[in-house]
Amino acid sequence: MLDRNSETHPGSATAQAPAEDDPAQHSVTLFSALAVRKALDEVVLPAFTRSTGVAVNAVFDPTAQLVRRIDAGQPFDVLIGVTDSFHPLARRRLVAPNTLTALARTGVGLAVPPGAPRPDISTRSALVATLRAARSVAYSRTGASGRYFAGLLDDLGIADEINATATVIEKGFVAEAVVDGRADIAVQQLSELLFVPQADIAGPLPEEVQHYSHLSAILNTGSTRSPAARALLAHLRGPLAAEAYTDTLLEPTAEG
Repeated sequence: MLDRNSETHPGSATAQAPAEDDPAQHSVTLFSALAVRKALDEVVLPAFTRSTGVAVNAVFDPTAQLVRRIDAGQPFDVLIGVTDSFHPLARRRLVAPNTLTALARTGVGLAVPPGAPRPDISTRSALVATLRAARSVAYSRTGASGRYFAGLLDDLGIADEINATATVIEKGFVAEAVVDGRADIAVQQLSELLFVPQADIAGPLPEEVQHYSHLSAILNTGSTRSPAARALLAHLRGPLAAEAYTDTLLEPTAEG
C-alpha cells in the first residue's frame, strides 16, 4: 500500500486559484484513465477552469498507456489511474505517495447494439451462454477491464472459443464495435461503455464474477509545490466531482 503519511493532504483542500502573478500556474497537465473521461470532459474540468482560471491540458488513455508515457519522459502534473499502478511509479519517485487521493471505483459491464434485446447476464452460467451465443465479443487488452476479462474467459473455460471470433480493440471505447457492426457484445468498464450513447448497456457482470477498478489521483513529484496542480487534485475529490462520477456510473470513494 502506498505510504500517504504527510502533514498535509492536497486532496482534502478547497480548490483555489493560484497566484495571478505566476504565468506558469495558468495551466496544468493531467494524465487520466478513460474510465473518468465523460465526467471530467462534461463537468469536472470545465468547472475547475471556470473557478480558478487554470486551463487543463488533459491526455486520456488506459492506465497502462499512461504509465508508458511517463516511462518515456512525457511531462504531467496530475495522474488519474488504477490505484495499484502507482506503486512502481512511487518506488521510482515519479509520483508523490503522500498526495494519493482516492476518487471512485467502477465495475465491468456489457453493451449491445442499439435496439438489440438485452441478454441475460444475471448469473455466471447465463453470462457464459450469452458470450457463447455472440457472433463476436469486443474487448480491449490494454485497459484494466479488458485484461481482467481475458483472465475471466480462462476461468470460465471458454477463452479459445470466444477469442476465435473476438474483436480485440487496442484502446479506446469498445462499445463503438457494437455500433458499427463488428461485434454483438462489448465488454468494458461501465463508465466507458456510457461514452458511446448509441450502444445499449445490458448491465454489469454478475457479482460473482464482477471486478472493480479503484481509481485515484496523485501528483507528479515535481508538481507537489504547484498551486495549480494541488488545486486540481482537491477539485477532483470535491462534491461536484463526486456527483459527476455517480452520473457516469462510477461509485465515488467515501472519505476516510
